[in-house]
Amino acid sequence: MAASRWKSTLYASEKFVEACGAVVFDTSSDPKRVLLLYDSGCDEWVLPKGRRNCNESRKAAAVREVREESGCAIQLLPTTMSTRAPSDWEAANVKDEPRSYDSLTEPFMLDVRDLGNAKGVKLVWWFIAELGGVQGDGEAQFRPEFIQCDQATEQLTFQKDRDVLIKALEIMERSTTENA
Repeated sequence: MAASRWKSTLYASEKFVEACGAVVFDTSSDPKRVLLLYDSGCDEWVLPKGRRNCNESRKAAAVREVREESGCAIQLLPTTMSTRAPSDWEAANVKDEPRSYDSLTEPFMLDVRDLGNAKGVKLVWWFIAELGGVQGDGEAQFRPEFIQCDQATEQLTFQKDRDVLIKALEIMERSTTENA
């Protein structure tokens, strides 16, 4: 039997969990602000995210998790971004390379977290969204706060969250410039 050309790891369903989150912009403010959550139980500033439910789309999970944690209603924000996924109008055998598309509401980043102790992995899919309104209370442990983008990067507790926000800001800047 031939060996694969690529390094690969298989995970059975009990060894992985998917989560979805969003970088949420208040596009009505100038300068733009971004939603951060203060987790009072851990004394940490984080981006909203949480586990995807069975039979739930990733997009729906991101919208639901932000609403549950923060109380904010959001909508995914169409942006211009590069992806290796082909568009629905390209040939099935299109070359596997990054291409830029307008008006995408696809994940812009994937975080693969090793859960350690042979527990498997957590896959966190990240989306870009905009505030659609405040619905009510979020989870008690979280205090939602919209912070100016330049300050939000420093406010986040974890470097991975900072990296996610920095990439989202790059995409927002490119989308704004290209659509101006």
